[in-house]
Amino acid sequence: MRSSRKGRQGTVKLASRTSAAASAARPGGAAPACGGEGDCSADPDETRREGEPERSRASLYDEVTGRIIGELEAGRLPWVKPWGKVGGTGPGLPRNATTGRSYSGVNILLLWGAVIEHGYETQGWLTFRQAQKAGGQVRRGERGTTVVFADKFTPKAEQERAAREGDAPGAVPFLKRFTVFNVDQCEGLETLAAAPAPLPERQVIPHVEALIAATRADFRIGGHEAYYAPALDYVRVPPQPAFRQQIDYYRTALHELSHWTGHPSRLNRDQSGRFGSKSYGFEELVAELSAAFACAALGVVPTVRHADYLGAWLAILKEDNRAIFRAASKASKAADYLLAFAPDRADEGQGKDEGEARDTAPVSEVAA
Repeated sequence: MRSSRKGRQGTVKLASRTSAAASAARPGGAAPACGGEGDCSADPDETRREGEPERSRASLYDEVTGRIIGELEAGRLPWVKPWGKVGGTGPGLPRNATTGRSYSGVNILLLWGAVIEHGYETQGWLTFRQAQKAGGQVRRGERGTTVVFADKFTPKAEQERAAREGDAPGAVPFLKRFTVFNVDQCEGLETLAAAPAPLPERQVIPHVEALIAATRADFRIGGHEAYYAPALDYVRVPPQPAFRQQIDYYRTALHELSHWTGHPSRLNRDQSGRFGSKSYGFEELVAELSAAFACAALGVVPTVRHADYLGAWLAILKEDNRAIFRAASKASKAADYLLAFAPDRADEGQGKDEGEARDTAPVSEVAA
């Protein structure tokens, strides 16, 4: 998180105000499948072949944004507790149960929300047709969850105009919806429901420590605040023993490293906003979601933390029905950037600099 205080040499600190104490079955139901900028996890055969009309696209943005706003207004952050009932599924990113590929963007939030609401015991999802192809079926009476797929296409007339005038053709954005079902809603798919192995009971998590070290970020431990200083490009977090729940050290570290990914030499996000501004709140939302996505992918289960910026986030989402799509998409990219440094990708990334590391098989934006 960020603060408005200025650091040395006039640096505006992106401060984490979390102190050391931080943190009947049918295809076509209500389900999100893909999130902004081309990330999708459903079966392309089950989409409409043409872009939806403008009014329909707008209503879909409103629908998805409304669901997230409803969760926040009810005091639930769908990225804080992305698992179901006690004894049920563990942490993890929602994934396509047949391909194993992870969902990304706003679809992570939509599917996590469904897991929390219904107490599903798996993060595995698939379409009605994919369930049949896998040798199972969706149970009668089950309703799906809607996921979305955003992309662009270039109309033929625009292609012809660009060819005549010798410039680049313009693309028209479109939005589609898919319906997916949790493996818990299906029969005959027990072998697809395997959950990620739980973390061992220990305070230090070696593979996360290795990821932090592999980023080669200027990562400083000490003090009583967590923040990222963009002008000096360093991260600071309190020492792990200072946290009431030591596991929250990793969530805080990944939050600040998510800010770090936005530096102009990396993903180049706008980090110029002052404390209390809309751009400041938006960057905080991106870092918050990115940390949640990275924690889930790494098997880290932090404690529920107070939503310091809940009011600002609600204001942003209510004003712009596409803000959550943009924030979740940027958060997925930030998490992908960090996860490319994970130890299980060390061989692929060995000898590469930080700019190249993000290309070493990050979490997929497409889960089809």
